Amino acid sequence: MTEEPSDLIRSVSRALRVLEEVSRADRPLSVKVIARRCGLNLSTSYHLVRTLCYEGYLYRCPDGDYLPGTQVAERFHEMIDAFDRPPRASVVLRHLSAVTGHTAYLAQLLGGRLIVLDVAEGPRSPWLEDLQAGLDTAPHATALGKALLLSLPQRTRRDILTEYGLRRFTSSTPASVEDVEEELARLSPGQVVEEHGQFRDEVACAGAVVPGTSWAIGISAHGLTIPARARARLEEAVGDLK
Repeated sequence: MTEEPSDLIRSVSRALRVLEEVSRADRPLSVKVIARRCGLNLSTSYHLVRTLCYEGYLYRCPDGDYLPGTQVAERFHEMIDAFDRPPRASVVLRHLSAVTGHTAYLAQLLGGRLIVLDVAEGPRSPWLEDLQAGLDTAPHATALGKALLLSLPQRTRRDILTEYGLRRFTSSTPASVEDVEEELARLSPGQVVEEHGQFRDEVACAGAVVPGTSWAIGISAHGLTIPARARARLEEAVGDLK
């Protein structure tokens, strides 16, 4: 939803802003800092953090500063579990990671967002903080996203890219919808899609859609090439999830 609803409950909106600020901070925050960052008065901020602490969404440190509470993690795991993933997805991802040594991913486009639903880490891949379970990431700069975009009608694809925006991650990231379309025009729906240094410098990724589904699986690798053996194993994994 991009427009503010007429029945917006301000107290709920403010509480969520407080939770967001505390969650994205790299250290515990005091109430004064929370109030300043959220544009709230101090009294309102105290009421909100006390309520969030009582409900378990914030934790009050001994020095009086605040961290995210355990209920944040509980909701995160419930969100992940709510997605109707392919029954063998976790087994297939872990096998793919084990036989290639590369990190394997499962993702889906939901509401125009590319959501990573499962990850099996491998030692031959870098740790990518934006490609972790539960996070949404860039469809235009990732092989997972491009594989899923390739399976969509052009108009739908362009709407998603326009809505999401084309953030530049590296100097190789596509700069416009036309750039993405030109790249996808050279590919056939269902084939393995690769990107080289578009999402992270000196990192390559490959992804493919599982036929007949809205799921994509992929792998990442150090450097700007995907090893042929790893690509072949990825294609086998796609077949395992059909």
